Amino acid sequence: MAYPTSVNDQITDAVTQSNVKVVAEAPAMALGSVYQTMAHSTGILFENSIAAQQQQNTLTQAATNQGVMQIYSVDTTAAAGATEKVAQTGVADNLTSLLTILSAFRQ
Repeated sequence: MAYPTSVNDQITDAVTQSNVKVVAEAPAMALGSVYQTMAHSTGILFENSIAAQQQQNTLTQAATNQGVMQIYSVDTTAAAGATEKVAQTGVADNLTSLLTILSAFRQ
């Protein structure tokens, strides 16, 4: 029961009950707001990660396309010569030729 005032007791009780109800619901409302904010932030996080994955896939496809274009644009004769230089497959032929020339000088 409220303190005796010039206001009707039923009115003061109703106002007190309203205040108690608001104060009691405040933590629940605050937590609800926090949960909604966290859910929204998590949704944006996933949206950003998906966008980054899509951009990475686009870059990967572009890099692969450029590599294939470079492979197809190389002249085959130049490629064979470069492969021989890198692999040094002509060394045995060079040594055989050198050995033949040296044996010709011995005679």
